[in-house]
Amino acid sequence: MIERILIAYDGTEPSGKAFDFAVDLARRYQAELRVLTVAQVPEFPEDVETLAIVEASTAYHQGLLDKLRPRTEGLGIPVLLELAVGHPARTILERAAQHRVDLIVLAHRGHGLLDRWRLGSVTHRVMSYAECPVTVVR
Repeated sequence: MIERILIAYDGTEPSGKAFDFAVDLARRYQAELRVLTVAQVPEFPEDVETLAIVEASTAYHQGLLDKLRPRTEGLGIPVLLELAVGHPARTILERAAQHRVDLIVLAHRGHGLLDRWRLGSVTHRVMSYAECPVTVVR
């Protein structure tokens, strides 16, 4: 039984498709839907620049949730919108464990092989370490 779904949302077209998929699934199961967007902290922060980057990223991600809010009204299911600051994969995994979600829904971003090898994709990391099922929407 699916009672809680976490959707990682970054405002891209693929994440919009993943959001629609998660909404459909949540409505079918009358599940709680948690929409999470993560403002990423720079890999090698410098004190002076970090605060400005985090503030700009947080404002951008809050704007994503503000735009998404009208689409979540009247769905007939509980929807929680959350903004977090941190590393996206780690934050998604932490929130999924914290809220004991039954399913994580992510978008496939289609990054190239070199990027996945060098940096590791968020989707790949979440799929590798999640304690619950993960659905990747193309």
